[in-house]
Amino acid sequence: MSAEEKWLKTSDAAHHLGVSQWYLKQCRDCYEDGFLIEREHYILGASRTAAIRWNINAVLDAFHERGKIIQEGRKLVKELTGK
Repeated sequence: MSAEEKWLKTSDAAHHLGVSQWYLKQCRDCYEDGFLIEREHYILGASRTAAIRWNINAVLDAFHERGKIIQEGRKLVKELTGK
């Protein structure tokens, strides 16, 4: 881990990122549409009940890239449909 990385447990990470805990967990790559990658964006705890830790800067970057993809997709749909 670099000094720039900030790892927070789910509740703190969700608050910091401005999303719900449920949404944050659903973005993990173990779900169908998940885009957050294990060990890059999050790490699991040592037990089943341990908190997941989130790399805040990496998650913010992933959210930003996801947002750019969505905006570009909307732009293309608008160009193709003329709406």
